[in-house]
Amino acid sequence: QVQLVESGGGLVQAGGSLTLSCAASGRTGDLYSMAWFRQAPGKEREFVAALRLKRDFPEYSDSVKDRFTISRNSAKTTVYLRLNSLRPEDTAVYFCAAGDKVRHILVLTNAYDYWGQGTQVTVSS
Repeated sequence: QVQLVESGGGLVQAGGSLTLSCAASGRTGDLYSMAWFRQAPGKEREFVAALRLKRDFPEYSDSVKDRFTISRNSAKTTVYLRLNSLRPEDTAVYFCAAGDKVRHILVLTNAYDYWGQGTQVTVSS
């Protein structure tokens, strides 16, 4: 089992920045990938960014590419999401996810086995 704890959310003005963190504990040595998803009120959970932990090659959704950056620590137990140039439409609960199986496609929620509780990001206009 793996436990995920997110932190770093908050209220920020449009154009501002935040950094989210996701700390993994438990059987972290088995993890293949970690990712961030978000869910706005009344909408489905959507993919934001992902990282294959041993390859360190990130993937991003088109809506955040060039604004957000996903990264990890050297121990591969913490993943960060740097959010720059924030927009009101980025307002959502941001969830960390981790998977322990090799997946070719990382943008779907079913690629992940573990989920955090989420952290709220609110961007005011």
